[in-house]
Amino acid sequence: MFVLWLILAALAVLVAVVLVRTVRFTPGPAPAVPAGEETIDRDKAVENLRTLVRCRTVSNTDRALEDEAEFEKLIHTLPELYPNVFKVCKFERLEDRALLFTWAGKAHTDPTVLMAHYDVVDVDEAGWKKPPFDAVLEDGVVWGRGTLDTKVTFNGVLTAADKLIGEGYVPAQDIYFAFSGGEEVNGLGAVHIVDWFEANHITPALVVDEGGAVVEDVFPGVKQPCGLIGIAEKGMMNVEYKVKSGGGHASAPGRHTPIARLAAFVTEVETHSPFKKKLLPEVAAMFRTLAPYASSFGLRLLLGNLWLFAPLLKLVLPAVSAQAGAMLRTTIAFTTQSGSDAYN
Repeated sequence: MFVLWLILAALAVLVAVVLVRTVRFTPGPAPAVPAGEETIDRDKAVENLRTLVRCRTVSNTDRALEDEAEFEKLIHTLPELYPNVFKVCKFERLEDRALLFTWAGKAHTDPTVLMAHYDVVDVDEAGWKKPPFDAVLEDGVVWGRGTLDTKVTFNGVLTAADKLIGEGYVPAQDIYFAFSGGEEVNGLGAVHIVDWFEANHITPALVVDEGGAVVEDVFPGVKQPCGLIGIAEKGMMNVEYKVKSGGGHASAPGRHTPIARLAAFVTEVETHSPFKKKLLPEVAAMFRTLAPYASSFGLRLLLGNLWLFAPLLKLVLPAVSAQAGAMLRTTIAFTTQSGSDAYN
């Protein structure tokens, strides 16, 4: 009986600790917003972005399907859009549409690299509410391919630099703007940029890529906009699966046709992923930061006590948020498919 009471007492203490931690798990004070007027020319920045979007820089794994003239059009427009950058920065074109700007600083020991890409994914224009390459400006929103991924970053970097250069600003350390024209198809532009840095014995102190975004309704129970800073990126690999058979006729099919065998394989992999879930320290820290903003007490209890509920979180999270669940393990997605083109 004593052991039972001891267990109940320990359980009561555990429940009390969890509840107290959850109740105290509230957002801290919001950081102060710096005072002062915005000095950037918003209209010019928006028009520059629209000009970039109107360039149909669609990359393709088959270079014959790309419109090289559209890529050249964008590159030749840059001096007009960002004149101060071209007055001060050294501009180099490397292989595979890589663009590299060097903004010399007062010192050269700890350079920064700011990255973006100016190619975009192909698009089924018939499925768009607005023409994807017209850069329609409506109700304060620019519609078009690349407005998010990532001509907006490309434009933001060069617009900021153009303004600062115009004001006579000189950075404390060298800054490089490294842009790829084939990121969406794993092009070699970025590889050539890395080779250039190595050949010139330059080791960046900081590299900033497209990173995260300001997102809403991505994490369960958190309704406020969340500004995410990506500190790492998953690698990727494309794998092709093929199934062949000896042929035959649809009037007397074999027991397992190639399509049936592939379908069974796809279902098995999607149902039982071969990759285990892991709650990495960086992901756990992000959840602890977001937890105070969760509208549900249950979610705050779960996220605010990861020391206890991490195993449960691994089970629950993928079911309530695909984006959050993807942070727990390597993901697999079956995308393109093709097969016989005859009914037989």
